[in-house]
Amino acid sequence: MASTIHSVRSENKSGDLVREEQLAWKLAELATLAKSQPLDTASVEMAKNRIIDNAAIALGAANEAAVVVARGEGRLLAGAGSATIWGLKEGFHPLAAAFANAVAVRFLDNDDTYLAAEYSHPDDNISPIIAVAQQLGVSGEDLLRGIIVAYEVHVALVGTGNGTGICLHKHKVDHMTHIAAGTAAGISSMLGLSTEQAYHAINFAVHNAISSRQSRKGDIGAQKEFVPGFSAEIAIKAVHHAMHGLKGPNPVYEGVDSIIRRFLDGRDDLHASYQIELINAAQDPMRNILKTYPKEHAFEYQGQAIIDLALQMRDKLPRDAAGNVDMEQIEKIVLETSHHTHHVIGTDANDPQKIDPDAPRGTLDHSIMFAIARCIQTGEFHKDRTYQMNQEEKQALRKLMTKIETQFDQRWEDLYHDQDPNVQAYGGCMIITTVSGEKIVDKKTRANAHPGGDTPWQQPHYIAKLEDYTLGLVSDEERSRFLGLISDLETLSGDQLTQVNLIVEQGSLVEPEVNGILDPREIKLN
Repeated sequence: MASTIHSVRSENKSGDLVREEQLAWKLAELATLAKSQPLDTASVEMAKNRIIDNAAIALGAANEAAVVVARGEGRLLAGAGSATIWGLKEGFHPLAAAFANAVAVRFLDNDDTYLAAEYSHPDDNISPIIAVAQQLGVSGEDLLRGIIVAYEVHVALVGTGNGTGICLHKHKVDHMTHIAAGTAAGISSMLGLSTEQAYHAINFAVHNAISSRQSRKGDIGAQKEFVPGFSAEIAIKAVHHAMHGLKGPNPVYEGVDSIIRRFLDGRDDLHASYQIELINAAQDPMRNILKTYPKEHAFEYQGQAIIDLALQMRDKLPRDAAGNVDMEQIEKIVLETSHHTHHVIGTDANDPQKIDPDAPRGTLDHSIMFAIARCIQTGEFHKDRTYQMNQEEKQALRKLMTKIETQFDQRWEDLYHDQDPNVQAYGGCMIITTVSGEKIVDKKTRANAHPGGDTPWQQPHYIAKLEDYTLGLVSDEERSRFLGLISDLETLSGDQLTQVNLIVEQGSLVEPEVNGILDPREIKLN
């Protein structure tokens, strides 16, 4: 398979760069050329898996406050379109459905991930693409193509090795920028737009999808979960406007006042450049989706391998008379790992909340001390049970969490930043010292579910996750109906796509407690 690495840098003066040499045009060409090509079988199956994963995590978070609010906004537009919101029967305006679903998918921090020059959750692209597909009644094959193109573009922008990719977080720009580009390209390909239209859709989307990473600092609120919802709205509107012949800001990446020059490396260096690797979509299959990795555990990605490691090492720890791990016999736990794991979610964060089991979930799912201690305490890491603790458990957990220390290790840092996806790893080495002086040592480079892990996830794993996360919400019959549709997705067309949804049993979804501006209500006129 041949690919080309494109060099992207800002113009010296406006108008220097012809359209055909701009990154947005090259992404648009990929999207439109893909329309006439057969889909790669493995990529199709993975796209189906990620739709199943979206359904699982969206409904697993269905009654979380931010998700309830996002879904509630959609109720004002019930009947205004044929797009669906996970759990509900009605048809909705595609913007409302895309927003509500994207927020629900992101909430548990349990969606798929790809890490290179930038961080990403590539399945953030799926909600808006499904919403548009349902609204316009495209074929199931074209829906799958849209998702695969979105992954192809998103992963290329994040980086595919050999120094490629555009780093946003270095400049405190949120990764929504790359999501919007992928979504706009995916929708454009799905709808069979011209390269001209796709180009302007990408320009519109990228320009309007720049936000700061303050959403991940300080008193973390709902903005973190809402980011993919905003991106979904931006991308859908971008494509809509381009379909009407409207032009987006261009060149969106290379312009003298655009993203590279004003927000990224070009701000300080006029000669700064980025490298983006793209396939020839006219002859090569799109397989970037196969490079991405699912999350088995409801925890940030840098903790996935460490959670697997802690569960693996638990079998070697001392037991009490009842056969449980005797946490009193643990003297100390040291995790040697990368800078990110040590500095952001480890002890170098110097955040007392990260060793406090009374801290909010949004903090605990970014505390490796909590993850390790809770795995040792319970022998599992579950999206709900892990975060639900009584006071006795909290007391024992707090004591164990204070015995855990993370240490920076250059070996793990080098693996973290390795440009070869086959070498790159996000793990660590754990040393557990018992009161008797025994040292129990083990390491893990990648999470078990990773494509290069011990047990790479296949469709049965995604289905098991769906069954677990929708238990008590969705009937077995409804789940089987949904999985049957996913299995035959490429054969569906038109109105059949509106059936690609899971209906929650009556009364299982909560409603917003208050009426805001966008919630439906009875309006009384004076």
